[in-house]
Amino acid sequence: MSVLSYLKQVKFGKLPTGKRLERIKQSPNYKNGTFQNQSITPDLTEGASYYTVGKEFFFGQHKNVSPVDEIPSTKTDLLNVDLNENFLVWFGHSSYYIQIDGKRILVDPVLSGVASPFSFSTKAFKGTDRYTTDDIPEIDYLFISHDHWDHLDYKTILKLKPKIKKIICGLGTGEHFEYWGFDTTKIIEKDWNEKIVLDERFTAHTVPSRHFSGRGLTRNKALWTSYVLQTPTMQIFLGGDSGYDKHFAEIGKTFGAFDLAILENGQYDKSWKYIHLMPNEILQAAKDLNAKRIFPVHSSKFALGNHPWYEPLELIIENNKQENLNLITPMIGEQVNLNDTTQQFSQWWKGVK
Repeated sequence: MSVLSYLKQVKFGKLPTGKRLERIKQSPNYKNGTFQNQSITPDLTEGASYYTVGKEFFFGQHKNVSPVDEIPSTKTDLLNVDLNENFLVWFGHSSYYIQIDGKRILVDPVLSGVASPFSFSTKAFKGTDRYTTDDIPEIDYLFISHDHWDHLDYKTILKLKPKIKKIICGLGTGEHFEYWGFDTTKIIEKDWNEKIVLDERFTAHTVPSRHFSGRGLTRNKALWTSYVLQTPTMQIFLGGDSGYDKHFAEIGKTFGAFDLAILENGQYDKSWKYIHLMPNEILQAAKDLNAKRIFPVHSSKFALGNHPWYEPLELIIENNKQENLNLITPMIGEQVNLNDTTQQFSQWWKGVK
């Protein structure tokens, strides 16, 4: 009873009902009461069980999962920067700000210090909470990839409410925003493979990912998604969480080359390899997408996997020695010039214990 009572708190959001649920039921990606991936996607890898995963997570010998030292960071003044500048700023994990062609875009913001419904768990690493909601300017488009706590943070979203003009999300996720008091006219929620005309020469397309959703005990009632963002000068892949599958190549074939692909790179494990990219898969996904530049995210702020916190960055640098792709590895808060494909980045994680 205590658990059920706790789960009724507003921060958990709300499952789709009424007209929204009826619309969901018409989706080709919704079967037997839940959204489905394109390919069969077990929660856990063959041979793994929730018991073995739990035992490994809580009692396994894991080194350097969280840093002892403070994560180095810097800060770009987003409130006073010239709107004509095209740049990106990373907030750690999968949260980032894009300013391009006069528009301000925010993706999966988690700025409350935790990626969990519990304030005592999954805390941000020291030094990674450089930005707060007070540092965020008015946002033209807020993109939400899915409703997991490390991508959709209730406290952050509530504080940003007055600054957000439009919300773009997958089917079902809009129920959370409506429940939290957002104007329904600001919410754009779509199924996979739908086109959204945002403004003159600004278009977004929802495209498949391979993952799952849920903020409580119920899974897959809202759709997880990635986006193709087309602006007057660039085409950008906004990748949510996703295991490797055929959809990356299909997206690359449909939309052509991407000026920038933002892909998850972290919180992976051999026991859940179908729902997150493994270290040997992210560069292949980037090649499938015909990406000119790759920005690896989903690391360096929260410990949700068992690997050393720095390993995702170490491995992608090592693996890229053969591929020689154009990687972007900024520290938190560092300004990434979207028009300068030759910009160099330090390996800032080196020497951080």
